[in-house]
Amino acid sequence: MAIERRPPARPLLQHVAMSQFPVRAGELIVGGMSLTRLAARVGQTPFYAYDRGLLRDRVAQLRSALPAAVKLHYAMKANPMPALVCFMATLVDGVDVASAGELQVALDGGADPQEISFAGPGKRDAELRQAVAAGVLVNLESAREIRPLAAASQELGLPARVAVRVNPDFELKGSGMKMGGGPKPFGVDAEAVPALLRHIAAAGLQFEGFHLFAGSQNLRAEAICEAQRQSYALAVRLAANAPAPVRSVNLGGGFGIPYFPGESRLDLAPIGDNLAVLVERAAREVPAATLVLELGRFLVGEAGIYVCRVIDSKISRGERFVVTDGGLHHHLAATGNFGQVVRRNYPVGLGSQMTTPPSGLATVTGPLCTPLDKLAEQVPLADALIGELVVIFQSGAYGASASPERFLLHPACAQVLI
Repeated sequence: MAIERRPPARPLLQHVAMSQFPVRAGELIVGGMSLTRLAARVGQTPFYAYDRGLLRDRVAQLRSALPAAVKLHYAMKANPMPALVCFMATLVDGVDVASAGELQVALDGGADPQEISFAGPGKRDAELRQAVAAGVLVNLESAREIRPLAAASQELGLPARVAVRVNPDFELKGSGMKMGGGPKPFGVDAEAVPALLRHIAAAGLQFEGFHLFAGSQNLRAEAICEAQRQSYALAVRLAANAPAPVRSVNLGGGFGIPYFPGESRLDLAPIGDNLAVLVERAAREVPAATLVLELGRFLVGEAGIYVCRVIDSKISRGERFVVTDGGLHHHLAATGNFGQVVRRNYPVGLGSQMTTPPSGLATVTGPLCTPLDKLAEQVPLADALIGELVVIFQSGAYGASASPERFLLHPACAQVLI
């Protein structure tokens, strides 16, 4: 009799440990405070909490891994909470904004206007005028922006500081979101940059450098290094046509964090080594230029959690559902509706049962009348009691500000920096 041979079962992939947050007596500790006490201090659920110590540690980690000559900018689109931006402005060298609203938050937060850059493919004339008045660096995304910038510069008697955002002829391999290469609404195609540089000179704008952003959310150090090398080489080639010495080469970001099972944290060592080589080359090839990294989620993503409260727990045809007061209206990304092709779960836990073994699988949902409102689907979880706090980790970036808060008119969530 033939013996049926089945392939060995594939091991279940696990999330990387959320060891950045300590656990005491089974309860999560955030900013030195137990989660139960923090929820009482906030006074409501759902809420986001961002840990100052973890933000400070992440910047220090980067500083120790990267050459001192590389400037570190915070891309505040990742999280524009005013208190957080104000705190980050004390840790980094500059802030990158993508709207006049973000520009105002950065200025209010104490960021140095000389170290603020403004990117975005659809800047309105009024926004460009605000940027000139503030004295910040505008990353040109098209030739259309030259005229209003020149007009604002003449009207205000201030130099319009500009860099060219370049759409490169390559992509960041393995990135979760490709921001450059091929047809894109972002930046100016590399082959069209020389002509744009001539227009900049003719309009009398103050040219300062180049901005290149190939992609984001990449966990492969070798891919990031390759993109940085190609971006730098492209900037040097384009510098031959520049109307003034290049003072800034923004190499973008792309540094990812582990959201899903099977992913690992990014290895910074090879990136630091690669940048050290580029710094040495820049000293010879573009001696007036400073290399800049523009990072968002890598700086803040792992320092934040989203906390909601269990409203109900029930069984439907053998499947357990934990219903909470939070959901996609506050945390669209965790529900898989912010760009995921195949839905995967963020790390999730019960705030006061962090060391309790799972009792089975459960799906964590919100209160919204849509099947899309799933914060976690079929994850190992201990028995969740009504009133218990559910924690979604890796929630410091693209959380509240990237979610449809007004959908179905449920209450807004709070945000705290602790």
